[in-house]
Amino acid sequence: MAKKSVATLQTGSKRMTKAIKMVKKEGVKSYSFVETIISPDTANEWLSKQ
Repeated sequence: MAKKSVATLQTGSKRMTKAIKMVKKEGVKSYSFVETIISPDTANEWLSKQ
């Protein structure tokens, strides 16, 4: 994982985080981006998974 980005979103009473991470594809020398919207307390856990 070479790069990560985290932005905070606020919708109504819920606070959410949009997390983007770059994941290396298996068997190929290229990367893809995976993005999701999750709660801020689970963002670090999601980014540390491969």
